[in-house]
Parts: sequence; C-alpha cells; structure tokens
Amino acid sequence: MSVISIKQLKKYYGTHCGVENVTFDVDEGEILGFIGPNGAGKSTTIKLLLSLLKPDFGSAEIFGMDTRKDSAKIKENLGYVPGDVRYYPDMKVADLIDTTLRFHHKKPLEFRKARTDICDLFDIDLNKKFEELSLGNKKKVAIAQAIIHSPKLIILDEPTNGLDPLIQKYLFEHLQKMNREGTTVLFSSHNLSEVETNCGRAAFIKDGQIIDMEDLTNNGHCAKEIYISLAPGVEIVLPAKLSGASLLRTLPDGRITFQYKGDYPDLLAFLATLTPLDITIENANLESRFLSYYEGGHKA
Repeated sequence: MSVISIKQLKKYYGTHCGVENVTFDVDEGEILGFIGPNGAGKSTTIKLLLSLLKPDFGSAEIFGMDTRKDSAKIKENLGYVPGDVRYYPDMKVADLIDTTLRFHHKKPLEFRKARTDICDLFDIDLNKKFEELSLGNKKKVAIAQAIIHSPKLIILDEPTNGLDPLIQKYLFEHLQKMNREGTTVLFSSHNLSEVETNCGRAAFIKDGQIIDMEDLTNNGHCAKEIYISLAPGVEIVLPAKLSGASLLRTLPDGRITFQYKGDYPDLLAFLATLTPLDITIENANLESRFLSYYEGGHKA
C-alpha cells in the first residue's frame, strides 16, 4: 500500500522548470531517501506534496487522499521538517511545541510526557525565544515539532543540516524506532552515507525529473562497479549485447569505470576482449551511483 503516490507532477516558475512529470510512490512502512543536488527539485516536490505550492499539472495523494483537497485532514497524521526553519521569532520554544501538541489534540498526560521525552532526547531549551537559537537548535525544534505527535508519515527536507553528529545519531535512531512501529519516512538529503545507512530505497532527481529508484537493501543483486586500466590508446565501447552495463566514464586517474547488472559470464567474456592491465570489481555504493548520474554519466 502506498502512503504517498505522486503522478506526473509538474511545476514551473515562469520559464524555469521546478519539477517535470515527477512520478513515484512511497510504500507504507518504508524509509525513502530523496537525493539530488541543489535546484534538482527536491524541495519543490515536497512543497507540492504539502500543498504549499500549487502544481501546474499532475496529482499527489497521501493516505489515499488528495493533497490539495484534503490537506488539513492529511496534516493531522503528518510531521514536516522544512529545509529553512522559520517560526515566530518572539515565541518561546515551549509555546511553539505546546501549540503543536494542542493542534494534535494530545491529552494532558500525553502532552507532558511527549514534551519531556522529545526535548530531553534532543537537548532542547524550552525557555529560549526562537530568535535566540542557533541554526542547529532551530532545526532541533523543527524536528521535535515534526515527531512529537507520533505521526503516521514524516517528511524531512535536509533534516541534518546544522545538527552536530550526536544529535544526528539520536535523530536517525528515533526515526528507525518510529519506522519499526509503522511510521513511513521520506527525507531529502545531500549526505549519501546517511541515506545508504537508513533507507530501504532512494529516489534520484535531476533537473526536475526522477531518473532512478534504487533498492538499497537488495545487496545480492546490486550494481557492480567495474574499474579497468587499459594500455595507452586503447578505447572501450560498451556493446549493446552486454545488457546491464551502463554509466561509462573516465576517472581522473585514467581508469575506465562502468556499472553492471547482469550475468558474470557475459561480463567476463567482454573484459577478455580488452586485454586490460588491471581490473577491479566491487559493489557500487551510493556515492559512485550519485557521481555517475550528476557528473553527466546519465541524461534525464
């Protein structure tokens, strides 16, 4: 069952493309990482999901409800951490968090326990005004507001920006705990290691378009990264019959690399025709996949 379902979302800012025909689902109970460089369309997609922007075309559903028509109902069971945290500057942190709890109709005992547990976990000073907080402390308040009511879905837009490593650790431990209890998580990030460590899948977006959905749990069938050193003047062309080979590029040290998903006999037969000086085969990590896509190895 899909908690989030996006179909052909399109958003333009004048003549500039925000997102173009974005389509993907987030299944119930999964943690999906949303990856792309600045300006790729991550925040635009998230704001369309939250009905903070109006799409030019396409549709999106959360919990089977239309994100525009049923926005208020959806937000009863949703938590959101924006990339740029802005709240009322003169309000105390305690008042901001208490407002969130009242919005979600928490009972007095739940109210006090939830506030104490979350604020202790993230070391949040309830007595400071929001304008007095550093970037990292503002982000901690946003995270607390997003998760304090135990929502069914959490959407986080680059949540670790400004957080120290220990708080990042506490955040992902808590998200994993909530996920085990049934919460679905979508978060965008520039930190590939945190996506690879915490997510079951990753969606890659480039120039406003989804270019791949990567399964990060299926290690037995993941892509292999092939590194080849060839004699000077020898060139390589991936043959059409070598299905599963892609993302061919030349590294700064002169080695040729490509990714491969397919049968090993076909790969070995192809490599034998090259008379390489050296070959290395290893699992393709998320970083190599990312660099291949965004350094021009893949056209959206």
